[in-house]
Amino acid sequence: MRDYVIATESNADLDSAFVKEHDICVIPHYYTLDDEMYGEEKELTPHEFYEEMRAGKKAGTMASNPAVILDRFEKIAGEGKDILFISFSSALSSGINNIKNGADEVMEAHPEMKIVVIDTLSASAGEAMMIRKAVAMRGEGKTLDETAEWIKEHVKYLCALFTVEDLQYLYRGGRLSKSSAVLGGMINIKPILHINDEGKLVPLEKVRGRKKSLAVLLDHMAEQLGSFKDQQIMPSVIHGDCEEDANAVAQMMKEHFGFADVHVGQIGPSIGAHSGPGTIGLLFLGEKR
Repeated sequence: MRDYVIATESNADLDSAFVKEHDICVIPHYYTLDDEMYGEEKELTPHEFYEEMRAGKKAGTMASNPAVILDRFEKIAGEGKDILFISFSSALSSGINNIKNGADEVMEAHPEMKIVVIDTLSASAGEAMMIRKAVAMRGEGKTLDETAEWIKEHVKYLCALFTVEDLQYLYRGGRLSKSSAVLGGMINIKPILHINDEGKLVPLEKVRGRKKSLAVLLDHMAEQLGSFKDQQIMPSVIHGDCEEDANAVAQMMKEHFGFADVHVGQIGPSIGAHSGPGTIGLLFLGEKR
């Protein structure tokens, strides 16, 4: 049985210590602030990035670099290993196409090599959940095919719920009209959004006020959990530089659903560029997306 590397992109928002410990191959996605590019070699911490957004800098994103993908994949091929790539939603980024093209090119040059690319139709901690499961299965001696089959089967149970603090960032990212952003901001509207079965970020409902929006996130989570309440991998709260709110929501998740532990993590810049500071997301396994 050939050994295999688990790979993903920076949009999975993995902890650097976890990446290093398990030798995860991470392909960078890039982001800009007022047209200045950041990514692999030139980076900002999430807090620094969100502070720049708060100061008025315009954020943008770019998908993965095909040359970087080829370089990373060729290196793994040279080590005699295969690759299981767990990807960001194809409905939110074209990056997976670069990955698939790179995989095809490398496999053509190395016919003995297998690269399996799985579209999670999710983001951030949703991807991270599947990566953690893949790491565990590999540690149990499962083959690439066995691990990939489990991930593919369970992608449909990845649930992601979000709310944002400032509608202007959704407008700038092309996900909301200007008039809706202005009017919504005037009357303190907070949208509840989710990632649907197609991997798209779509609205569920609108509520007034931050406190109400966080409570409604938990209401929707309760509706979606079903039989997966006791089958979680890593229930998570992710945030755009609003750790106090995230910790409060994590505590509510523990109290509401009896979870022993809830992961709290930052939303990285390449996703945060579209959602903005103050975003809160819940990622978990549920019966329906």
